Amino acid sequence: MLTELRIQNFAIIDELRLEFGPGLNILTGETGAGKSIIIDAVGLLLGDRAATEWVRTGADLASIEATFTLPADAERAAAIQTLLEAEGLEDTDSPQWVMLSREVRLNGRDVCRINGRSVSLQLLSDIAGLLVDVHGQGEHLGLLRPKTHLHLLDHYGGLLSLRTQSAERAAELRRIRSELQRLRQDARMIAQRLDLLSFQVDEISVAQLRPGEDAELESERRRLGNAEALTSLAQAASGMLSQGDGELPGAIDMVSEAVGRLEKLARIDPDMTQQANEGQALIEQLSDLARTLQDYADSLEFNPERLAEVEERLESIAGLKRKYGDTIEQINAYGEKARRELEDLGNWEAKTADLERQEDDLLRRVGKLGAELSRKRQEAGEALARQVEQELADLKMVRARFGVSIAQSERADGAYLPDGRRVAFDSTGVDQVEFLISANPGEPLKPMARVASGGETARLMLALKSTLAHADATPTLIFDEIDQGIGGRIGAIVGQKLWRLTGAGAGSVNGAMPAAHQVLCITHLPQLAAFGDHHYTVDKQILMQGEEERTHTIVRTLASRERVQELMQMLGAHSEAGQRSVEDMLSEVAQVKQGARVLH
Repeated sequence: MLTELRIQNFAIIDELRLEFGPGLNILTGETGAGKSIIIDAVGLLLGDRAATEWVRTGADLASIEATFTLPADAERAAAIQTLLEAEGLEDTDSPQWVMLSREVRLNGRDVCRINGRSVSLQLLSDIAGLLVDVHGQGEHLGLLRPKTHLHLLDHYGGLLSLRTQSAERAAELRRIRSELQRLRQDARMIAQRLDLLSFQVDEISVAQLRPGEDAELESERRRLGNAEALTSLAQAASGMLSQGDGELPGAIDMVSEAVGRLEKLARIDPDMTQQANEGQALIEQLSDLARTLQDYADSLEFNPERLAEVEERLESIAGLKRKYGDTIEQINAYGEKARRELEDLGNWEAKTADLERQEDDLLRRVGKLGAELSRKRQEAGEALARQVEQELADLKMVRARFGVSIAQSERADGAYLPDGRRVAFDSTGVDQVEFLISANPGEPLKPMARVASGGETARLMLALKSTLAHADATPTLIFDEIDQGIGGRIGAIVGQKLWRLTGAGAGSVNGAMPAAHQVLCITHLPQLAAFGDHHYTVDKQILMQGEEERTHTIVRTLASRERVQELMQMLGAHSEAGQRSVEDMLSEVAQVKQGARVLH
């Protein structure tokens, strides 16, 4: 329930604090006084678009703050608590309260808060939508749009859960169909890709590349290409070490002679033993070097055939590098990736067949759910029609008939219904729903947009809203001039219906007690206003502010005597007879509320 609403610097409202009570809260006042502005302020909490024009002249920001008690409906209260706890927004000190606020700043930046903590506009809207619902004047037109009828019917029949299941299957089916379409459209491209990948995998696989092989081959090519020169140089170096050159002895012999003298030196001076040992080690190293050079020279051979093989292999590796990577590791990685893609694409025919089986199964499941949903919509439509016709009779449209058209459109690729038909479907099921009315006897049921006059549309909207609100668990319902197009003759009946939405004096609906609501209503009809449990008047005053005149909106709660005066003004009555008329009207309302009288 909305317990308190605070508005600051919003349009012509400088500062306003309203406390609302349970039951039917009535707001009245002259046109332009600011009644609908109050509703606009609540709309901002529900996520309506904010404009800097809403900020009162001379202020930097407009602020709207509303305090609610959590609804009595356990399921809805739990949904609100879940959202609050998920975001860490619950008020542990006062868990039964929730405070919503929104600031509109001149710089265009909005600030939204829940229980004093900043939140996104979407979260604010989600929470507010569970607490309050505004029925504005524009819904007269919205009610005429067939696309809204299916949602209203499902809401009335409690079918939203089943519709969600249908929507989930439909979404899954759309995904399957999208994948199938991609596979079918890409069949030629996939075939071309398969040929390319197959060639690439074969080319890399046949090459059987080893990491480091290219470096080894480069080294071998250098040796093979310079075999004669390398042999000559190695043999010459080995000979100079071991045999010498002409008259010069070999390096090993010369070092050996020097080491022999070092050994003699060490025998005389033991401190030179280390140097003698080092000399002996040097002889061994030179001998090893000479043998290694000779072995190297012996291993070299001039082999033109092997050189050709090496060069051919290197050219093959270079060709693969130009295509697939700078190194053998990159080439092999490319080949592995291509092999995996080849395996995946190689299964596209099997994958297509599997998706087609899934598509057929989902078409049957969507059709089965759609048929069940359609059957329950038929039942809900019949119940809704009976109840709306009763509501219309109360509103002096006794001979009016109301109906709900539920139809399907056959489609060759549609969902399979149990009777074998294939029909179009979407996230709402397989039905197209439209409300029909016959306002006059003898006239067939026709779409509302083509039949209902302005006054009839207003009464029809009242009948539907009254019927649907009984099934609505939203705790606070706000009606902005819902009496538009309705005369005073029916105003009392409208007031009674709104009062019954509070749960007072209401009987069961379809065997169940209706939800009880707090109702706020802006009205120009005194007959409707007389049913209010709380009455507020909205006035516009022009006051001096400095040297300028400024318009201010003032809201007052009316006591019983003031209420009589307000209703007299609404009637345009200023005499004692007018006062007695208002007092009689209030007395009659009291009798209706006590069950001692029934309005007709």
